[in-house]
Amino acid sequence: MHGWAIVRLLQPSGELGRIWSLTRPLTYRSLDRIVDLGLVTRTQTGRRADLTVTPNGRQVALEWLEQPVEHVRQVRTEFLLKLALRSRAGLPIDVLVLAQRATLASALEALTAPSPSGDDDPVAVWRRHSAGATRDFLDDLARSAG
Repeated sequence: MHGWAIVRLLQPSGELGRIWSLTRPLTYRSLDRIVDLGLVTRTQTGRRADLTVTPNGRQVALEWLEQPVEHVRQVRTEFLLKLALRSRAGLPIDVLVLAQRATLASALEALTAPSPSGDDDPVAVWRRHSAGATRDFLDDLARSAG
């Protein structure tokens, strides 16, 4: 793959950009960084630079794709991005979905519980509804994946 193809994937209307988008300059800066880290190599072919994932880069990516996110707020971006990338790589999502449900189970239970005092402020109400939607989303994914 080359940088411009990645820019297109990450633009707001792109396949991954609708989940998590980057500007073109930030995408190229990020590509420079992962080349510097040895996760990707860059080979110039004419006017275009082709990028190839190194064995170490592949291992780092696979490990990251296996890890559930730690916070409910990360489901909207990082978890959805992991699902999209797993799909692009032909990896199943069911194992990650189950691990994600288990990781967030206690937090979702606490966040969806009604306030003991009954005097919820708007932020608490938002958190309760957002956590409930996240729980329902993970449950739906688990049913359809497994």
